[in-house]
Amino acid sequence: MSAADFRKLADLFPDETVTHSYVQDIQLPASGGKPSPGTFALITLDNGLDHSKPTTLGPNTLVELGTVLEGLKDRAARGEIVGVGVTGKPYYLVAGADLSAVKSLNNRDHGLWMAQLGHDVYATLANLGVPSFAFINGVALGGGLEIALQSTYRTVSTGAGALALPESFLGLVPGWGGVYILPRLIGPENAVKVMIENPLSNNRTLTGPQAFGLGIADAMFEPADFVEQSLAWAADVISGEAAPERPHAVEPSDPAVAERWTAAVAAGRAFVESKTSNASPAPAKVLDIMEANRTMSQSDSAALECETLAGLMQTDEFRSTVYAFLDLVQKRSKRPAGAPDRKLARPVTKVGVVGAGLMASQLALLFARQLKVPVVMTDIDQARVDKGVGYVHAEVDKMLAKKRISADAANRTKALVTGSVSKDAFADADFVIEAVFEELNVKKQVFAEVEAIVSPECILATNTSSLSVTAMAADLEHPERLVGFHFFNPVAVMPLLEIVRAPKTDDAVLATAFELAKGLKKTAVLVKDAAAFVVNRILLRLMGEVTAAFDEGTPAEVADNALRPMGLPMTPFTLGAMVGLPVAQHVQESLHTAFGDRFTVSQNLQKLIDNGVKSLWAPDKGPDGKPFIPAETLALLSFGTSPSTGEEVLRRTQDALAEEIGLMLDEGVVAGPEDIDLCMILGAGWPMFLGGITPYLDRVGASERVNGKRFLASGVASAAAAA
Repeated sequence: MSAADFRKLADLFPDETVTHSYVQDIQLPASGGKPSPGTFALITLDNGLDHSKPTTLGPNTLVELGTVLEGLKDRAARGEIVGVGVTGKPYYLVAGADLSAVKSLNNRDHGLWMAQLGHDVYATLANLGVPSFAFINGVALGGGLEIALQSTYRTVSTGAGALALPESFLGLVPGWGGVYILPRLIGPENAVKVMIENPLSNNRTLTGPQAFGLGIADAMFEPADFVEQSLAWAADVISGEAAPERPHAVEPSDPAVAERWTAAVAAGRAFVESKTSNASPAPAKVLDIMEANRTMSQSDSAALECETLAGLMQTDEFRSTVYAFLDLVQKRSKRPAGAPDRKLARPVTKVGVVGAGLMASQLALLFARQLKVPVVMTDIDQARVDKGVGYVHAEVDKMLAKKRISADAANRTKALVTGSVSKDAFADADFVIEAVFEELNVKKQVFAEVEAIVSPECILATNTSSLSVTAMAADLEHPERLVGFHFFNPVAVMPLLEIVRAPKTDDAVLATAFELAKGLKKTAVLVKDAAAFVVNRILLRLMGEVTAAFDEGTPAEVADNALRPMGLPMTPFTLGAMVGLPVAQHVQESLHTAFGDRFTVSQNLQKLIDNGVKSLWAPDKGPDGKPFIPAETLALLSFGTSPSTGEEVLRRTQDALAEEIGLMLDEGVVAGPEDIDLCMILGAGWPMFLGGITPYLDRVGASERVNGKRFLASGVASAAAAA
């Protein structure tokens, strides 16, 4: 491609937030008793915005960087500079490609141009005629980390966070040289960890010290004087006083390395299968390129990367991932639909938790640690109270042992959590949440007792997963003060919080709930008071269809594995065992009462519960390595004579989910399908590469089969329809 073609591509993005390349000439310090090696050109990548606006790589950014590098290459040829460095604004090297720009490339040729533009610019960096250095001062994701990899040498700050090649998570491949350079630099096994295992494990990233330990960086320095130390080190390298060691680097032509390379790729493929059931094409493409480029030149690998990247940019999986990651998790989650004006929120200076069981104890720890306000737990006897407070203290001690919290912070957190057998301890609380047994009358009794003690302004919250908030408020003197505040288990890990508005919940209460969610570092979604709200209603419909197929005579392994093409984090029967069969049955019964036969109550499941069976599958696999149902469990069950194939169970479940979500939207349970998707991604681990549940149902045709229309407009989480 010519420079004119790249310019045409850049002109398609007149509104791009450009990350500029600012060049500063620096006289390198003297090294090892020798005079300064000469002038060093330091490029700082900066979009001129504060740290809340990450630097990214769009076409205009790349064209400018390429122009600057060409100029520096000319200066190097004239002997004016002895080296070139690249660093970033505070907290960032570069946060990767501009996904908004990439998503908008609806023409495959334009996607190919974008891929080729990056390679063209990075090739200049790699071939300046003088050594190039990347000073990784902060976030370096995707194309940002590839800038570093294309440099001759790399330093990293001990304070740098979020170093990664996350492309397989995003539905792409590392398309600007990372997939070629990384396995040669740090070994094929470590490369698979960075390019496959970390991205597919909740998009895990590396810290600066971890990146240094893997061999991605040659040297590591403290944040306070990171650039100065990096420049001094660069002077040592250029003067010959320092020669970086790369113990993990390999030569692919070595037969022993070739064997390791093949094994690493095979292990990567097994990991992808276990995590995604190969429902997303991108991870396999990363491994295809890595497998092929072991015997390729870097330029041949670059051509393969560009072609692969251009194709993946046009897939629905990529567009769905960007919709989920950028439009939902990064944007919509920060502006919850329907949330009242935050100025209405009341201050919360003390929290009460009714109950001292596991869920209540998790809540107490979260409130104390994040809000740093006093939290008091109550229960029916001192032993239960002591156990709850003890749990909190033990969890804090674990954090301290792992150095996730300082000794002072640990002591402060422990001191904030107290217990009492009397609800009088709530008299001065601003917010009281119950986490008691999931029984309506029990919860109503709790709130009646609490309301008699607290101030008129105190907000009451329920952590119910399926019961009616409206019914709980019916007998309260101030029903407007009650709000649903539904956490997901484990509380510390799951980011979703369903905030439930009952008909009489007032705006000040709701605004306070949203501000609390923000303080707790949770993503809040406003939901209507309808049985099981969003996540549990959808999951129970899904589990109900699979269980019904099993009860009808479908073999267990067929029923439980039928949904594998969805790439879900676990099978339905495994999920049921994790939630607890009695809990799942209780919620299913609530939904059956609310919605009728769409939610079937399994008699087989009840038999397991009645006999104390905790899981359909045996705890260990059989002699053939497969799960099996123990004979004594099987003897408890009875089956119909209408078995289904896996494909039939999958289609049946898809259609059931499309029906249920269509009804939820008609009922106004949430503001739109985007909130359904956000809830399922953050509350149920629904795969990001599916884009959430509604893009998936659109893609497989279930939305139109059942409802006669798609949930999302063409182009939102899919390729736009042809004009």
